[in-house]
Amino acid sequence: MKQFAEMISILATSTKTNAKIDALLAYFENANSEDKVWVIALFTGRRPKRTIAGSLLVQWCMEITELPDWLIAESYHTVGDFAEVIALLLPEENEQPANNFSLSYYMKMLIALDKKDDEIKKEFILKSWSLMRTMEKFVFNKLITGGFRIGVSQKIMVNALAKTTKVSPSVIAHRISGKWDPSSISFHDLISDDGSIKDFSKPYPFYLAYALEEIVELQEPDQWQAEWKWDGIRGQVIKRNNELFVWSRGEELITEKFPEYHILQNILPDGLAIDGEIISLGPPNELLDFTPLPFSVLQTRIGRKNISKKQLTEAPVGFIAYDILEYNHIDVREQPLEDRRKLLTSVIKNLQLPFIHLSPIIEFSSWDELKEIRMNSRDMGSEGIMLKRKSSPYQVGRKRGDWWKWKIDPLTIDAVLIYAQKGSGRRSNLYTDYTFAVKNGDDLVTFAKAYSGLTDKEFAQVDAFVKRNSIEKFGPVRTVKPELVFEIAFEGIAASNRHKSGVALRFPRMSRWRKDKKLEEINTLEDLKQLLQVYGASRPMKNEKE
Repeated sequence: MKQFAEMISILATSTKTNAKIDALLAYFENANSEDKVWVIALFTGRRPKRTIAGSLLVQWCMEITELPDWLIAESYHTVGDFAEVIALLLPEENEQPANNFSLSYYMKMLIALDKKDDEIKKEFILKSWSLMRTMEKFVFNKLITGGFRIGVSQKIMVNALAKTTKVSPSVIAHRISGKWDPSSISFHDLISDDGSIKDFSKPYPFYLAYALEEIVELQEPDQWQAEWKWDGIRGQVIKRNNELFVWSRGEELITEKFPEYHILQNILPDGLAIDGEIISLGPPNELLDFTPLPFSVLQTRIGRKNISKKQLTEAPVGFIAYDILEYNHIDVREQPLEDRRKLLTSVIKNLQLPFIHLSPIIEFSSWDELKEIRMNSRDMGSEGIMLKRKSSPYQVGRKRGDWWKWKIDPLTIDAVLIYAQKGSGRRSNLYTDYTFAVKNGDDLVTFAKAYSGLTDKEFAQVDAFVKRNSIEKFGPVRTVKPELVFEIAFEGIAASNRHKSGVALRFPRMSRWRKDKKLEEINTLEDLKQLLQVYGASRPMKNEKE
């Protein structure tokens, strides 16, 4: 655990990519096989389910330190992380006993505690704390309570593994994808070619696009393929060993969540992998062979274990195919996009299924013409336009140069800040989590929360205002004098039965601090409802950002 904690300390404090790669490289070169597998699992979202409640850790910490619960709570509001608060508050012996237990030992023990009673859990936790220094306690607590948000992307870890194994990053990224159990697989089986062959379900790493600000960044129009950008779940449909697998971009196996796709097991050719968008689709319209439905429709099915007949009818799911990654068991990602598109077209046309569609190509002859077409994105039910270089291979992760997303401008509304709460992590001392309201006659009605979009300087200024102008306190939340006006930008709007306003926004954030506007000039609830009528979905959102 000491070796793992030292690596986490370096990763958490370094701002340089090469330093992070070096720290991971050193760990992979010296750690045992089991520990290396667990590091890969933890940094790719394969953390096992929580077996000990965070509230128990707080309770046991209070018993050891004899501190009152209010002081623990205040410490949390300052630090922003219970795992760190507990590690800082627990006493540390002057002569710490030697702790030779590895990361894999602790992970196995935590998993084994799942069915044990609280007293057995407590005994193990307290004994573990007594053998650890503060940093080790913090890392240990994080293993129990949550993931590591330390600025290490999967790309950084893949590059470190590539240097360790002398295998290309794209191959490593593919081998560590898919469904595997860190408790039972060895480092060799996970990384080697032999190990990857055993898993027929394994998806390919997704290729992601960079946001495009100005079209002038690109070269001649005839070198580019333009498509609509759809708002669904990016996914891969894979047929291997006569089995069907559907993966989300987050590497979640979601085959059973979409029974509409099950027919593909009998129809798709074996050895096939297609990249595309899982999206709710309606019947053809005057512009397309399908009608893309708002994301809120698809949300009614996300997270459900069992899909009812009514849900299948009200939220029909289709698939818009973007690219082909594997054909006849051969990886075709290195072929130019033009060639992959021809191959994909033949596959989709042969299927002749009403719920699978080839992503339509937008015909254009100049960038000015494409700019005009992009203005009609919302009429198409699209978020904007994707631009892909025709000669491009299908790469791994986010690469600049060949694939771009040119999104339409967001919808906006002017609102006033009325509630504030402290943030977390490096912003745990600042009020950076805000609730906004619009006017409804003489009343103010809340409709959205946002905590991004401002500079550090602006956050500090708003924090100072909140501390000077707090009216009431409800736990960590402060009611604030309604004076600060902000322009709230968002990607979509839908009806919501969870909100007093009756609407919910998709990806709300602060786009501007409107210091030029007063409370009397903010938008109204009627303005929001007009946006809902024009751009929104009538079905309520689930799991929407408040």
